[in-house]
Amino acid sequence: MGSKNNPPARRRSPLSIIIVCGLCCFFYLLGTWQKSGFGKGDSIAMDITKKTECEEDFSTLDFSPHHSIPIPDSSKPKSKMFKPCDVKYTDYTPCHEQDRAMKFPRENMVYRERHCPPQEEKLKCLIPAPKGYSTPFPWPKGRDYVHYANVPFKHLTVEKANQHWVEFQGNVFKFPGGGTMFPQGADAYIDELATVIPIKDGSVRTALDTGCGVASWGAYLMKRNVLAMSFAPRDNHVAQVQFALERGVPAIVGVLGSIKLPFPSRAFDMAQCSRCLIPWGENNGMYLMEVDRVLRPGGFWILSGPPINWKTYYQTWKRSKEDLKAEQRKIEKLAESLCWEKKYEKGDIAIWRKKLNAESCQMNSAEFCKSSDGENVWYKEMEACVTPYPKVKNANEVAGGELKKFPARLQAVPPRVSKGLIPDISVESYQEDSKLWKTYVATYKKANRLIGTSRYRNIMDMNAGLGGFAAAVDSNKLWVMNVVPTIAPNTLSVVFERGLIGIYHDWCEGFSTYPRTYDFIHGSGVFSLYENKCDLEDILLEMDRILRPEGIVILRDEVDVLTKVMKITAGMRWDVKLLDHEEGPFVPKKIFVASKQYWVGTKGNNDTSSSKQN
Repeated sequence: MGSKNNPPARRRSPLSIIIVCGLCCFFYLLGTWQKSGFGKGDSIAMDITKKTECEEDFSTLDFSPHHSIPIPDSSKPKSKMFKPCDVKYTDYTPCHEQDRAMKFPRENMVYRERHCPPQEEKLKCLIPAPKGYSTPFPWPKGRDYVHYANVPFKHLTVEKANQHWVEFQGNVFKFPGGGTMFPQGADAYIDELATVIPIKDGSVRTALDTGCGVASWGAYLMKRNVLAMSFAPRDNHVAQVQFALERGVPAIVGVLGSIKLPFPSRAFDMAQCSRCLIPWGENNGMYLMEVDRVLRPGGFWILSGPPINWKTYYQTWKRSKEDLKAEQRKIEKLAESLCWEKKYEKGDIAIWRKKLNAESCQMNSAEFCKSSDGENVWYKEMEACVTPYPKVKNANEVAGGELKKFPARLQAVPPRVSKGLIPDISVESYQEDSKLWKTYVATYKKANRLIGTSRYRNIMDMNAGLGGFAAAVDSNKLWVMNVVPTIAPNTLSVVFERGLIGIYHDWCEGFSTYPRTYDFIHGSGVFSLYENKCDLEDILLEMDRILRPEGIVILRDEVDVLTKVMKITAGMRWDVKLLDHEEGPFVPKKIFVASKQYWVGTKGNNDTSSSKQN
C-alpha cells in the first residue's frame, strides 16, 4: 500500500511536453515581434515619440491622462499648407509699403508713418528669403560685415560713398563705422560725446537715434554697454533699417511725423540727431517736444549737422547764412523753453541737458499737455505741448525717481514700481517675477544650448511684461526688443527703467521691421491674450515673416491655445515640439519650441528651393 502523504508518481506523455514547449516558443516569438516596433500600434507610438523627442531633462507630453485634448482623426482634412509668396515680396513690410504710402499726405511725413493693410489684403503666404541667403556673421564681426545676398541693395554704397557708411567688397558689405557727421568714425564721435556725457560709468544706458542711417552710432555704443533704439523711414535709401538689423543693431522702421513715438515718457537717457534733417523748429517745436517727452530728467540731447556749424557749411548745404542762423536760434529758444541747458558746442556738435525737475526751471512760455498720461501713445496724434515733469519735494530730487547705474539698474526695483505707479505690481511681485524668469530661461537653455551665445543676436519678446525674460537672458552677445502689446497691462516704462529697450505694438498688425530681422522670438501668453482679438494665423505668419531662416520660437501658454497654434504651424515649415511646464505634466501651461526651416524663393513661380547654401 502506498503512503497517504506520498502518492505514486505520474509520468507525462511525450506529446504533452512537445505541446507545452511549442506554446512557449510561440509566445516568446510573438513578444519579440511586437517589441521590435513592427506592430501597427507600436509603429505609430514610435513615430510620435520621434516627432516629440526632447532634450535631456524633459519627458514627452502625454495629454490623455491629464487633459481633455481630442485625438486627431486621420479621416479629417489635414492642416492648411501655406504656400510661399511670390519672390517680389522678399522684403515685404506690410505697414510701410511704398504703394500704400503714396496715397497719404506728404505733409509732416504722414505718408512715411504706419499704414497697415486691411484684413482682406493681408498676405496669407510665407515670405521667401532671397536666393543665397546665409546666417548673419556672429557678433562682433556682424557689426562690420553683412552678406550681400541677404540685403542685395547697393544704393547706399554709391550715394554715401564719400561718407563711409557702407562699402561693397566681393560678396559682402563692409561697414567702416563712418557717418555723415563723423567722418573720423563712430568711435571718435562717441569719444567726443563722452567728454560731456557720462557714457562710461553706466549712468547712460538707453539711447534714441532719430534718422539713424545704417545705425553705426548704435552699433559702436554697444561695446560701451549702451543700448540705442534707432529708427529711420523706409525711403529711397531702401535698406537703412534692414542693414542695421542685419548687423545686429536694434532698429525699427519709423519717423517723427504726426503720430507720437511708440515709447513711454522718460524712457531714454540720451537722444541724438546726426544730420537727421528733422525740422526741429517747425510746427511750434512739436518734434523737439516729443523728444523731450521720451527723454529722462537729466538726459542729454545731441544735435550734429544742420544748422550746427552753419558758418562753415552754409555753402555746402546751399543755404544762406541768415536762414541757418535763424534756424539755430529758433532751436536754442525752444530748448530754453523746455528747460534744457546747453552744455557744449564745438565744431559740428551741440549738446543740451534736460533739467532734473521743474523746480529748477520755470517753464513760463511753454504750454503743458492737457493729458498727463505720457504712455498712452499708440496712434495718438503728436501735439505741440510739453509733458509735465513728475512732482518732486525739493530742487535736488530727480523727477520720477533716480535710477541706478547699469548694470545694477537691471535687477534694482524700478522707481515706478517702488512708487506704486504700476497697477497690481508691488515690490514683492516684481522681485518674484524676476526670480521666476531666471528659472524659465534656465529651462530654455536646456532645450536649446545655443541660447545666450552669439548664435542668436536679435531677440524679440512679444509680451515683455516687466522685462523679466530680457533681464534673465541678458548678455553682451545679444539684445532683446521688449514688446508690450497695446491690449496688455502697460509696463513698458518699467522695462526702460531696468536699462532695457522696447516698444508698444498691436500684434493684430504687422511689426515695423523688414523680413528676417530676428533670430529668436519669445512669447509668454501672447496667443491667450489675442485669441479673441484677431486671427491667430495672421500673428503666426507675421512671426514667420520677421524670423530668420533657422531661427527659433519659444512660446509659453495654455495647452488648449498651443494646440491651435500647432495646427497652424503644421503648414508653415516649422519643426515643432512641446515641453512640459517646469512644475510637471499636470500644469495646464506648456512650452512650445519651434525652429524655422531653411528655404529660399525661386524666380518665375511660387515654388521654393530647400537646399541650404554653403
